[in-house]
Amino acid sequence: MNKENKVILGVTAASHLAVHAQMMAFPTLILLFHREFSLGMDTLGMMATAGAFMFGLGAIPAGILEGKLGGRALLLIYQIGSVLGGLLLVFADGPIQMTIGLGVLGLASSIYHPAGLTILSRRLTNLSKGMAIHGIAGSSGLALGPLLAGAAAEYGSWRASYLIWVILQVILIFVTYFLIKRRIDPIETKYDTEKIKTKDKHSLVLYYVMATAMGFSFGGFTTFMPTLFGSQTTGVFSLLPETLKAGFFTTLVFASGIIGQTIGGYVGDRYKRSFLLFWIIILNIPFLIVMGYTSGWALLYSSMMLGVVYFLNQPVSNALLAELTPSSHRGLGYGISFFLSFGIGGLAPAIGGWITTNYSVEMVFPLMAFSLIPAVIAGWFLIQRQNQTA
Repeated sequence: MNKENKVILGVTAASHLAVHAQMMAFPTLILLFHREFSLGMDTLGMMATAGAFMFGLGAIPAGILEGKLGGRALLLIYQIGSVLGGLLLVFADGPIQMTIGLGVLGLASSIYHPAGLTILSRRLTNLSKGMAIHGIAGSSGLALGPLLAGAAAEYGSWRASYLIWVILQVILIFVTYFLIKRRIDPIETKYDTEKIKTKDKHSLVLYYVMATAMGFSFGGFTTFMPTLFGSQTTGVFSLLPETLKAGFFTTLVFASGIIGQTIGGYVGDRYKRSFLLFWIIILNIPFLIVMGYTSGWALLYSSMMLGVVYFLNQPVSNALLAELTPSSHRGLGYGISFFLSFGIGGLAPAIGGWITTNYSVEMVFPLMAFSLIPAVIAGWFLIQRQNQTA
């Protein structure tokens, strides 16, 4: 890997970290906003959906623009937009301003994945391993976001949890502008010559069904996991304040996800990816169900296992999508994938908020397990289809 590629990997990894960290601040602070603004969980769920849906909505146009503007330009747009959205949240004085800020932050963040993943997919030889390193950075952001948000809210102001990432994005703007060249011709990878797979639209549709279901489940359990920890971990680290505990335990779950990313990167380059993804999805179901019916240490342990199992999928699924799309349309392919997973999946916080208000936060997690059934069915058909075309 030459110096320029190392810079690109460093910038994309830092950007991936920032994307997920800034998006996890609001879910971590839901209990605080519930008290501070006297908002119901259904309203807070709708606010979370505003950011989550916009996080997916911009992915398709970003995927199209990647082919026209290049990854460098899109990275700069994402970074500048994140600064604007973050500042709107820092200076927000009520739910309406916060919702607008969440929407702007989500829209800006939606630009990142099609740009970053397409750059990496065109330049890496060991694709799953490279995606794993990139994914570990994202998991680190998921881990740091709740921890820093909880600490900022407890020992200073919740506004600082957004200001931290505004500062990082400003640094990334300068690094991207001065150290990354304007446009590099894409390097052909081994996937570009796989004519059968790139033309198999039915397999691609099946993959997108899996991505949608996984995104919906992810949107639901990540939004309400801090709330579940805040209310169902009495007696576990009892000296920690509620908000800090919610952030700290959520951080432990996402830190466990780094283990999953590492394992996923290893096995993804050695075994059939459609087969791996099918079983990864199945393994998510029991842990989500257990989370809804346990508390205390059992809840914490089952949640950490979910972190490991869920994040096995990212290096595997991102590399699988590269198999199913030609290089010339890969940015759009990733854009569609992230629109479906984050955009359609972004409806999960609103549904979860309604369930929490009318039933309980615990009921959200069995529902997220049930929502994975379409992914299991699609995964089985994808395996059968690839076996037939092998």
